[in-house]
Amino acid sequence: MSTWVAWRAALAELSPANFGLVMATGIVALAASMVGWTALGRVLLLLNLLQYALLWLLYLLRALWHPRRFFGDLFDHALGPGYFTVVAATGVLASQCLLQARAVHAAWWLGALALLLWCLITYAMFLAFMVRQEKPPLAEGISGSWLLAVVATQSIAVVAVLLAPLAAHPSRLALEFLALSLWLAAGMLYIWLMTLIFYRFVFLRLTPETLVPSYWINMGALAISTLAGALLVQGAAASPWLAGLLPFLKGFTLFYWAAGSWWIPALVLLGVWRHGARRYPLRYEPLYWALVFPLGMYAAGTWQMDVALGLGLLQPLARLSLYCGLLAWALTFAGLLRKLIYMLLRSPASGPR
Repeated sequence: MSTWVAWRAALAELSPANFGLVMATGIVALAASMVGWTALGRVLLLLNLLQYALLWLLYLLRALWHPRRFFGDLFDHALGPGYFTVVAATGVLASQCLLQARAVHAAWWLGALALLLWCLITYAMFLAFMVRQEKPPLAEGISGSWLLAVVATQSIAVVAVLLAPLAAHPSRLALEFLALSLWLAAGMLYIWLMTLIFYRFVFLRLTPETLVPSYWINMGALAISTLAGALLVQGAAASPWLAGLLPFLKGFTLFYWAAGSWWIPALVLLGVWRHGARRYPLRYEPLYWALVFPLGMYAAGTWQMDVALGLGLLQPLARLSLYCGLLAWALTFAGLLRKLIYMLLRSPASGPR
């Protein structure tokens, strides 16, 4: 089998969740910039632009060469939610362009693209799941990756609230209203999905194989909700109608942060049980970006909430989370490079293994 044929065949197996690489790199870069590590943030921004373009190329080629697999994955209960990484990655990159590169027009276009993708994927996937006649049992169909729908929704809310001060009235009002509406809708979506996930954790059998890294989105979805809420609180100073909701905004932002913080020790202990007690091998897979992203997002959300509420207490915690996120990013990126090098050096004549 030639190298070209082998790579074309490998695209059929490309995970829908691979855009988690862009999500994780983007939020680590933003968090690094927040704490003053601007040089590192810029390097990661340039890397992320390259990763985003390359992944779009690979996904378009997969849609062209393997359309049945590409669209079939969208309507699969286990794989479909991974497509929300495309939405969240686009939203995170839009925030990067605005905050790190001051590329306002790029942020507008990426934000619009994220909203369009969100509408298409949300309603196509969930409607297909609703009307599907044959459905998997809960233990096989639900996982932490479903909460990527929450992350994708909140990523657009973040972009909207960041762009709002740059827009003239009434566009500013529309963006603030969009941000608040998506923030609230994502919160309700989290409650719906987390109820099923928590039931799956507590009442159904959990094995090392089913305890996938994407369960860290249990915390990550709340961390990005905290970030969006903190930005809404900060924007309320220049928006009279948001100022009227300030106690509500502050209370729910703290609620999201507290609930997300609760998950961290639980997820760490579950990881120790998976890899320590049950000896499950630790090797690279795209879902590990769903572990990196929450750590970086927790750093960004904690930092901005501390500023928004005027606490002056949580910046050391934000920095600690950023250190953990950077370490996790470096280890996961090293695993990705190792896998790519293995694929490049593998003899084409040996065929896929």
